[in-house]
Amino acid sequence: MEAVYTQGIWMAESLQQRTISHEKMWLVVTHIGDPKAAFMLVFPFTYFISKRAGVAVFWVAAVTEWLNLVFKWMLFGERPFWWIGESQLFENKQPRVLQFPSTCETGPGSPSGHAMVTAAVWWVVVSSLGSYVYSRTNSLVLSAVPYLLYVVILVAVGISRLFILAHFPHQVIAGSITGFTLGIVLSRSVPEGRPLLFFFCSSICLLLGALILHTGLEWLGLDLSWSIVLAKKWCTHAEWIRLDTRPFSSLTRDCGALLGLGLAQYWKPGGWSLPWAPRALSLAISSMGLYHVNRLPIPVQPQGLFYALFFVKFALVPQIVMVLVPGLVHLFTHKKKKD
Repeated sequence: MEAVYTQGIWMAESLQQRTISHEKMWLVVTHIGDPKAAFMLVFPFTYFISKRAGVAVFWVAAVTEWLNLVFKWMLFGERPFWWIGESQLFENKQPRVLQFPSTCETGPGSPSGHAMVTAAVWWVVVSSLGSYVYSRTNSLVLSAVPYLLYVVILVAVGISRLFILAHFPHQVIAGSITGFTLGIVLSRSVPEGRPLLFFFCSSICLLLGALILHTGLEWLGLDLSWSIVLAKKWCTHAEWIRLDTRPFSSLTRDCGALLGLGLAQYWKPGGWSLPWAPRALSLAISSMGLYHVNRLPIPVQPQGLFYALFFVKFALVPQIVMVLVPGLVHLFTHKKKKD
């Protein structure tokens, strides 16, 4: 693996030197590929176009990110930004690379969570869009356009992760392939209309499953906090180390999201039926609401409180998108029609 890692470092150096003028673009792309964006960005846009596809996006994002967490705990993948110093292979010739605010993630590096969740979630989107286009046009060429867009998105997110030194190329490729496979498999069984108990049990199973695995690996003598130590040691700016990049943040996000999805379908089974104009209004208001929810400051100490609030934060997302905002829009537009 040493040779693979070394080649990955020189590739990252070359990429930065050739495209440093596009730094802001790569940072935007890596944010779009963040698993958080699947819940906060992709989900509301998809849901107000197709409820089933929206629920599928949310479900696939949560399960895929949880599996990514499990894989990372078991595979112990390095990250470029700490491996450069930790390997001591570059003492005579240091690579000319930069770190960025999004570089210093604290979890293990393999497989790439950004690539894995992006591949899974966007497969749901483009496959639904491709099927819709074909049903309307009967044109294989036009229906292939969403799939070309899918490839472009995956490549762009992958390059952005290499550019900021968050991943090695093989980690991005592994994440993309795994996410693509999970997108196909998980989208075949969408938990639309399932009872609240299903989502409650799913959330508990994800939580207990991760905790049991974590305890078991530590019992075997494995230190699962090794990546946090290295990230703190080699990150050039201490303020770039964020608690929301830790593995348990991903776990609480996924558990909260699944329970929230169940609650949203429990409060309003089938969702609100809205014409296109109220849907567009609901999307705009939901997006603004999620933007402000995402910006809400969460205290990082004590950590138990942080994780609890992080859980609640993502449990609120489907309530806002599926119940609260479309319900209010329906109320006001329905009243206006009556008047």
